Amino acid sequence: MKYILLMYGDERLWTEEERKSCMVESMRICDRLIAEGKYLASSPLESVTTAATVRVRDGQVLVVDGPFAETTEQLGGYYILELANLDEAIAVASALPPATKGTVEIRPVFPLEDLPPSRNLPESAGDADGAKRPFMLLCYDNAEAWRAAGSAALREAMAEAASLARQLSDFDMYVDASPLHLTEVATSVRVRSGKREITDGPFAETNEILGGYYVILAESRDDALRIAARHPGARVGSVEVRPLFDVSGLRTLSTQS
Repeated sequence: MKYILLMYGDERLWTEEERKSCMVESMRICDRLIAEGKYLASSPLESVTTAATVRVRDGQVLVVDGPFAETTEQLGGYYILELANLDEAIAVASALPPATKGTVEIRPVFPLEDLPPSRNLPESAGDADGAKRPFMLLCYDNAEAWRAAGSAALREAMAEAASLARQLSDFDMYVDASPLHLTEVATSVRVRSGKREITDGPFAETNEILGGYYVILAESRDDALRIAARHPGARVGSVEVRPLFDVSGLRTLSTQS
């Protein structure tokens, strides 16, 4: 089964050296998961200070700097893995360094037909002149609003979201996307003083819940924001835009014993 592991934490708790060590160790875990055929994708995100949130109300696009919710623990990165079951996902989450200071939320990925095939991030993304930069679009849903709109409206919105993904793929801007299962099936993992703590439910209770994600390639932040405004969820919820962190400079460190 396909799972997304979401790394939540307070950025202020990590020194730059600790953050670098965390990413290097996480890359080593990725290499092990690749060897086991369980790895699909992962990346840390740039600081929450780079976030912007998009909403569309009555046809008007509203963009504000900052994440969708002002909470102490913010999303710092993600893993997408193909695992046998929740127990295996919990075992992986417990081994990840972010679990020692923050929370790893586990969510099953919801299979959606008509999405383009996922692709790997190009190694040159954001480096060469003219190269597109990777961004993550976090689609936060207002569950009450969708319940009020009805199942037909939700199906139409999902079809529109898949159509947007196909359009991005046509322009070589698509990397990956998927809706997520409801937070009722979320599991949160923390490790404190070497002891694993597992709780049912998401890491935080908010009115707008993470309902899905896109990973895209865009020429600029403004370009990514324009794409976010086209997502149907922006009309009833919000879409947070975050650039991915370039870990290519840490690859040599991760291969050292």
